[in-house]
Formats: sequence, C-alpha cells, structure tokens
Amino acid sequence: MLRSLGQRPVADSDEDPKVAGLRTAVARLRRELAAHPVEFPDRGIAEDELAALAAMAAGGPPETPRLRRSLLLIAGAIGSVSALSRGLSEVREAVDLFAEQRED
Repeated sequence: MLRSLGQRPVADSDEDPKVAGLRTAVARLRRELAAHPVEFPDRGIAEDELAALAAMAAGGPPETPRLRRSLLLIAGAIGSVSALSRGLSEVREAVDLFAEQRED
C-alpha cells in the first residue's frame, strides 16, 4: 500500500479513470524529473506546473483549458530533455483524454 505517498487505491473507488490516469502520469513524470541529474534553466517551471496538474487531478475532473496550458508550459520547459520524453508523452496522452471528452 502506498498511502504514505498520498496515493489511494483505485480499485475501491468510483473515481473517473481519466483522472486516475492523469494523476498516475503526472506522478511518474514528477519522479523522473526529481531523479534527473542534470539541471536546466526551466526545471522550476516544469516542477511548478506538474505540482499544479497533480493538485487539479486530486480535486476531481479538471478544466481542459487549464490542463492544456500546464501541458504546454511543461513541454516547453522539458521538451528538449530526451530522458523525460516518455513521461511527457504519457502526461500529454492523459490530458488529451479530457479534450476528447469535450468534443463528443
């Protein structure tokens, strides 16, 4: 059980799977960024926006425009760091699921 890390079990919950997926992707990228040994100029921006995404995901279904804004800032901040590209792609895919919902 990972309760000490603030994670809740998903199986016993009525939580929206998109929100759970977003939370998982954001948490993974935050861990990868924290473990990345190289400092880069916009690292603080990426960390701040990932924290904002985590807070939005913890608060229930987030607003799609705000998700996209955070994603753009994160991508601009860490987009050239190839070691973080997979985690960034997972966050983008999670955000895209919210955009698809609005278009229906």
